[in-house]
Amino acid sequence: MIQQMQRVDHQRLKIYNGQIITPSRIISLGTVLIADGKITAISEGNIDAPGAMEIDAGGKYVSPGFIDIHIHGGGGHDFMDNTVEGFLAIANIHAQYGTTAMLPTTLTSSKEDLLETLRIYEIANKQNSNGSQFIGMHLEGPYFALNQRGAQDPRYIRDPDPEEYKEILSGTSAIKRWSAAPELKGAIEFGKYVTSRGVLAAIAHTDAVYEEVLAAFENGYTLATHLYSGMSGVTRRNAFRYAGVIESAYLIDEMDVEIIADGIHLPPPLLKLVYKIKGSKKIALITDAMRAAAMPPGESILGSLKNGIKVIVEDGVAKLPDRTAFAGSVATTNCLVRNMVTMAGVPLIEAVRMAAATPAAIMKIDYKKGSLEIGKDADIVIFDENINIEMTMIKGKIVHGKTTHS
Repeated sequence: MIQQMQRVDHQRLKIYNGQIITPSRIISLGTVLIADGKITAISEGNIDAPGAMEIDAGGKYVSPGFIDIHIHGGGGHDFMDNTVEGFLAIANIHAQYGTTAMLPTTLTSSKEDLLETLRIYEIANKQNSNGSQFIGMHLEGPYFALNQRGAQDPRYIRDPDPEEYKEILSGTSAIKRWSAAPELKGAIEFGKYVTSRGVLAAIAHTDAVYEEVLAAFENGYTLATHLYSGMSGVTRRNAFRYAGVIESAYLIDEMDVEIIADGIHLPPPLLKLVYKIKGSKKIALITDAMRAAAMPPGESILGSLKNGIKVIVEDGVAKLPDRTAFAGSVATTNCLVRNMVTMAGVPLIEAVRMAAATPAAIMKIDYKKGSLEIGKDADIVIFDENINIEMTMIKGKIVHGKTTHS
């Protein structure tokens, strides 16, 4: 509940009576002060802030906002519909579920469609004032192994083309992450180049074996995209067994992983296994949400309305019509946190770390986002014991939740 005080300074806010989730502990019935979109104080008890707008957390959890570094859509929209309205709608919808920052993500497509998506991103980013903040684009593909395409459109899958990716990167500064299969011809050179441009190279939709993954890691591929999905495990070639990408991600201690913690892409035993081996500082929770997120079950489309793939949403997940593969998630970030707590038995503070601090660190924005610390952006969510979102704040601005005055 927000209480209007006399001579309120709308640039100064006070959240009190909350269970404050900090990087090291949960402060019982604490206070967070905010000024000009930044956190200025975190304290036990109810501290004075004359003139500030007050928000009574009602004993609920006060958490850093969630950062989704792999998301395609929601609410009936996909980023590859290439409309400003769609970008903004997705940002607004996911803010209601606790996402305060996101990396809009593409699918395999023609170069022309990809360039148009990037152009629309630039426009939408300037207009996005009421939804999850855009922190750059994630290009998922088109440089993938055909055998591990999953629901990616095979028409557009190809090997890395230096002329193509250099042209794409030269035209924008929006790209912050690019996922590819590192065993493809030219993929190591691709990884070197994109990382030299400040872009995170990630391993995805790949049939690589350990030796190829290790070489990729040494040349910039530091993140495994949606672990277990679209990647090799142990394989046999003639009589010999080879460790795949899954085992490699476990063996390379410094490799980060992201997981779709919807309880379906990865059932509870695998959620527990990933957490046991990698730990919260190396795991980012992602939705990988497609347009059907926050929508009723039924038929939908993965990718753009123009040339996307028909899918069916049932059992809490999107599937190809023949049900041979999953075709994206319909999760929201609060569900990911809830599942890690209830399905995997992870302490709440660690589940929140995987949804906030770890993705911030992976994207190298942890100096300003991902945790409740003095000087960082006031990206804050308030939720109850079931991780139902009561309020979402982005840089000190409430974009979702009750704003009535008492």
